[in-house]
Amino acid sequence: MPTAKSQSTTGATQTATTNAVTIKDFAFSPAKITVKVGTKVTWTNQDSTPHTVTADSGSGPDSGTMNQGQTYSFTYDTVGSFPYHCNFHSNMTGTVEVTQ
Repeated sequence: MPTAKSQSTTGATQTATTNAVTIKDFAFSPAKITVKVGTKVTWTNQDSTPHTVTADSGSGPDSGTMNQGQTYSFTYDTVGSFPYHCNFHSNMTGTVEVTQ
C-alpha cells in the first residue's frame, strides 16, 4: 500500500512544488490533481462551513476541522492514488494522483 508523508508547516521554505486545492461551495476544486513525488498540496477552506481533508484509508492527509480561511498542507512522498473526503460532508471527495 502506498504511503505518504505529512507536512503541515505553513510558510516554511520547500523544495517541492506546491499545488493548491480550494474548498468552496461544498466541493474540492480541482477534485482531482496529478502531482510529482515530493509535491506539497495545500487546501484552503473558503466556505463559511467547517470542512476536513481526510484520507480514505492508510496514511494520508488528516486536517482535522478547518474553519473558513484556514489552510492545511500535506507532502506526497510516494507514487500512487490517494483519495480523500470531508468527514462532515460525504459528497465532498477528491483524489491526488502522485507520479514520478
